[in-house]
Amino acid sequence: MVSTRLTDPATGGWALPWSVGLLAGAALAYEVLLVRLFAILQWHHFAYMVISLALLGFGASGTLVALLRAPLLRCFHVAYPVAALAFAVGTPLLFQLAQRVPVDALELLWSPRQWFLLAAVYLLLALPFLAAATALCLALARPGAPIHRLYGADLVGSGLGALGSVALLTWLAPWPALLAISGFGLVATGLGGHACGRGARWASVALAGLLLLPALPTGWGELKISQYKGLSEVLRLPGAEVIAEASGPLGQVTVVASPRVPLRHAPGLSLMSRHVPPEQLALFTDGDGLAAVHRFDGDLAPLAYLGDSPEALPYALLERPRVLVLGAGGGTEVLRALWHGAASVDAVELNPQVAGLLTGPLADYAGDLYRHPRVRLHLAEARAFVARDRDRYDLLQVALLDGFGAAAAGLHALDESYLYTVEAFGHYLDRVADGGLLAITRWNRLPPRDSLKLVATARAALEQAGAADPAAQVVLLRGWKTHTLLVRSTPFTLGELAAVRRFAVTRAFDLAWLPGMERTEANRFSVLDAPYYHDGARALLGDGAARFVADYKFNITPATDDRPHFFHFLRLGTLPELFRLRGAGGLALVDRGYPLLLAALLQALLLGALLILVPLWVGRRRGGATPPGVRPWTVFAYFGAIGLAFMGLEMAFIQKLVLFLGHPLYAVAVALAGFLVAAGIGSALLERLLAWRSETAIRHGVLVGIGLLGLGYTVLLPGLLEQLLGWPAPARVAVALALIAPLGACMGLPLPLGLRRLAAKAPEAVPWAWGINGCASVVGAVLATLLSLHAGFSVVVMVALWLYLLTAVCAP
Repeated sequence: MVSTRLTDPATGGWALPWSVGLLAGAALAYEVLLVRLFAILQWHHFAYMVISLALLGFGASGTLVALLRAPLLRCFHVAYPVAALAFAVGTPLLFQLAQRVPVDALELLWSPRQWFLLAAVYLLLALPFLAAATALCLALARPGAPIHRLYGADLVGSGLGALGSVALLTWLAPWPALLAISGFGLVATGLGGHACGRGARWASVALAGLLLLPALPTGWGELKISQYKGLSEVLRLPGAEVIAEASGPLGQVTVVASPRVPLRHAPGLSLMSRHVPPEQLALFTDGDGLAAVHRFDGDLAPLAYLGDSPEALPYALLERPRVLVLGAGGGTEVLRALWHGAASVDAVELNPQVAGLLTGPLADYAGDLYRHPRVRLHLAEARAFVARDRDRYDLLQVALLDGFGAAAAGLHALDESYLYTVEAFGHYLDRVADGGLLAITRWNRLPPRDSLKLVATARAALEQAGAADPAAQVVLLRGWKTHTLLVRSTPFTLGELAAVRRFAVTRAFDLAWLPGMERTEANRFSVLDAPYYHDGARALLGDGAARFVADYKFNITPATDDRPHFFHFLRLGTLPELFRLRGAGGLALVDRGYPLLLAALLQALLLGALLILVPLWVGRRRGGATPPGVRPWTVFAYFGAIGLAFMGLEMAFIQKLVLFLGHPLYAVAVALAGFLVAAGIGSALLERLLAWRSETAIRHGVLVGIGLLGLGYTVLLPGLLEQLLGWPAPARVAVALALIAPLGACMGLPLPLGLRRLAAKAPEAVPWAWGINGCASVVGAVLATLLSLHAGFSVVVMVALWLYLLTAVCAP
C-alpha cells in the first residue's frame, strides 16, 4: 500500500506538484541546453539528435514503469526522490562522460567503430531524461494521485523550462547553466522527499548536493571542442592563448591571441598582393567561423591588403558607396568599406556578445570601430533587418561567415541558412539602389558547388523580379581560395565590365562569368583541368539551365525558404559512384553532416526497438494473448502514426521558426514550450469535450481541425511570417506561440482519445501503445529532417497530415 502521507496536504501535499514542475522544467531546460552544447562541441545540426534523445528517454521510462509498476509504487517514497536525484547527478556527470567518448563525425562513413561510439553517446545522454521521466510517470501513476494538479505542474514546468533555458544562457555560460539545471533537480529531489514524508533526509541530500556543485573540479567545466573546429586548430599554435570570452544564447565567443606565430587571416588574398595584413586577433563563435579582429588606430593605410581580395571587386565599380554589411563579425568588411572610401557603413551583427567585445574589452585594440563616425552598428538578424529597413544602399554585402574547413567537409549540410535563399536574394535586391550591387563571397570547392548554386539562385531571384536577361546582371570572379558573386539591379555597363577585367588581371583572379566573355578568358591564373566554374555558370544562365541542374552530380537547385538547406549538395543517386571511388578520395566529396543524420536515424530505430518495443513485447507475452476485440496492427498503426505525425509537424515548425525568431536555439525553445503547453491543454479539456460530444465526433473534429490548420499554415504562414519579420523579438515570440496554440491543442487530443478507448477494452495494452508512440516519436524527429532536406517543409507537413488521416481508419 502507498502511504497516505503522500496525499495529505498537511504533511506536504503541496510539495509534490512543485517537485514535478521543477523536474519537468529542468528536463526541458536540459534538452535545450544540449542543443547549445552540441553547437559548441560539434555543429548545430546535432539538435535533431538531442530531441530524439529526449524522446527516447521518455519513451523508455514508460516501458520501465509499465513493467515494474507494482514494486515501484510500493516503494514510491524511495523510488521518486531517487529518480529525481539520478537526474540531478546525471546531468553534469553523464555529459562529462559523453564528452570523453571519442566520436568523430567525419569517420562515420568508413569506420564502423564510430557507430558504436555514437550509440554510447546516445545512451549516456538519454539516461538523465529516463530518470526524470520515470519520476514523472511514477507521480502520475500513483493510486489516488491528484492528476489534474500534477499534470498542470508538469505542463507549466515544461513550458517555463523550455523558455527559461534561454534566459539561463543569457546570464550563465553553458557549463554553469548545466550545473544550475542540476541544482533545480536537487531542489526537486528535496521537495519530493518532503512530499513522501521523509523531508529531513532528502532535504539534507539536496542541500549537500547544492553545496558540492560549486566545488566540482575546475577542469570539469572545460568543453572538449571538436579537433576539426577552427578554435582547436589555432590553439595548437605555440604560445596561442584565449584572451577574452563571452557567452550567450546565440553562441560562445572566444578571442585568441598568438604572439609567437602571428595570425594573418586574409582568405582569398591575391598572390600578386604586395601588402601585408596588420596584427590580428582570431575571433570564433562556437569554436568555428574564424573572424579577424584587426589592430586599428584610425589609420587606414596599413589596411591596403583589403583591396586585393575578391571581396573588394564591387568597390572597383562604385565611388563612395553607401554600404550595408550583413554579418559584421570582427569588422573586416567594415574596414574594407572604410578603406575604399565608403560614405557610410551600416553593419548588421546578430550576436550581441560579438558586438559587446568589440565595443568593450577589444575597443582599444580595434580602434573602437563600431563607433566610427561613418559606421552604424545594428544588432539584428540579417533577414529581419532587411525586412524592416527602408533605406537603399549602393552595395549590400553578405560577408564570408563560416570557416573553410567546415565548409569543405560539408559539415553545414544540415544547417538551415536563410541568407542564401531565392526569397533572401529578392529582399536584398529590393534594398539595393538603382545601379547598386549585391555581393556574396563563398569558399571555392571542387567540383564547383557553392558558386553554381549561388548563380542559379541569383537567376531565379532576378527572374522573379522581372529581369529580361539575368545573365547580363551577374558577374562571378574566382580567386585561388574564394569566389565573389555580383548581382546588379540593372545590366552591367560596358565601363563596369572593363573595370571588372582590369581588377581581375591585376590581381591574377579568374573570370568565371562576365556578360559577353569568351571561354578562352576563363581559367588563366589558378588553372584547373577545365574552366569548370565558367562552363557551369554559362549553362546555368543559358537556355539549358534546368537540364544542367538535373544532370549535375551535386544538388545545385536554388535554396528557398521552404528548403533553406543551401549547403546540402549531396544527391542520393551519386552515393554509389562516390563509394566506388572511395580509394581515390570519393568519400571526401560526401557532405559529412548527412551521414550523421542517417546514423542518428538508424540508431533511433535500433535503440527505440531495443529499449521500448522489445521489453513491452516481452511483457505482453508474459501477460497472455491479445484481448478480444483488440487488433494489434491497429494499435501499432494508430499510435505509431500519431508519434510520427506529431514530430513531423513539430520539427517543421521548429525549422520555420529559425528564420522568424533568428536562431535555432530560440526556435527549439519556443516551439517546445508552445506545443507542450498547448497539447497539454488540449488533453486536459478532453473530459469536458466528452460531456458535450461523442468520442467519434471529437476525433473527427480534431482531425478536421488539424487538417485545416496544417493546410492553412502551409499556404499562409510563409507570407505572414515574412510580413512580421521586422517586428521586435518579443512580439515575434508572442506571434509564434499564438500560431502554435490552436494546432498544438488539437494535436494533444488523438493520443488520450486512443488511450482512453484502449484502456476500456484492454488496459494491459496501454503501456505497449505508449511505447509504440514513444518509438515513433524518436524516429519521427530524425525522419522529418531527412524529408525536409529532400522535399521541403511543406511536404513534411503534408505527410504528417496524411498520417493523422490514417488514424481515422485505424483507431483501436
